[in-house]
Amino acid sequence: MKRTILLIATNIAVMVVLGIVVSVLGLNRFMSANGLNLPMLLMFAGVMGFGGAFISLAMSKTMAKWSTGAQVIERPRNQDEQWLFDTVARLAQRAQIAMPEVAIYEGEPNAFATGPSKNNSLVAVSTGLLYSMTHREIEAVLAHEVAHVKNGDMVTLTLIQGVVNTFVFFLARVVGYLVDSFLRKDEESSGPGIAYMITVIICDIVFGILASVIVMYFSRQREFRADAGAAQLMGETAPMVDALRRLGGMAPNALPSNMAASGISDKAGWSSLFSSHPSMEERIAALQAMR
Repeated sequence: MKRTILLIATNIAVMVVLGIVVSVLGLNRFMSANGLNLPMLLMFAGVMGFGGAFISLAMSKTMAKWSTGAQVIERPRNQDEQWLFDTVARLAQRAQIAMPEVAIYEGEPNAFATGPSKNNSLVAVSTGLLYSMTHREIEAVLAHEVAHVKNGDMVTLTLIQGVVNTFVFFLARVVGYLVDSFLRKDEESSGPGIAYMITVIICDIVFGILASVIVMYFSRQREFRADAGAAQLMGETAPMVDALRRLGGMAPNALPSNMAASGISDKAGWSSLFSSHPSMEERIAALQAMR
């Protein structure tokens, strides 16, 4: 639950801060004496919504390494690292993608994949996962992460986040303008007032929470696809099923909030609508249905 709340809060905070900066710097040229210039506002919202999303995507590998303390394997130092490196290489070759960077980080059982493109990615596993699961189960987890890369899930989720950010930014300012106009209908003063600013901030938060439901839905769907992709890469569903059962029993710890949607597993919070991952039971049932 904590990681999901942090993930949602981070995105909302970015939108709120961007909105305040735009207003303070006077960059809101979509406001005029005649009212809102809706085409200009939509264009500006698109720049803001997609700009932040793609900047995050471009920085995803760097931020992942920094937030988890992941150490990239440049030269394997022991048999475990050599096996991990070789396994990812073999799976990447099967998936017909460029070799991802391979990293290990200290933590409870979990793993993630990130990066701006199929040919510029990172696959990382925790020490908790590496030293508490069988090679067959770990390979299934790695196949799941490689499938994420093959499917272009990082870019897809970025596009979805950009779209919802755009509409949050757009709708919040339309509502803010309407509220401000209603409250100042007897005044001759032009330009947005304090009611506009307050309403926009409130709407950024409320609409941002609602938009997160959409983003989390697509995040859950990509987990089903990555599970299926892992089964295809390994030629059978059993290893992925076993890995999910093991992870479900281990109750993996949370990744940093900015990496939550990228992990192999996630606990559902107070509502499954805000969970970035389906339940283990749903994922196992979907894999078993493939048989």
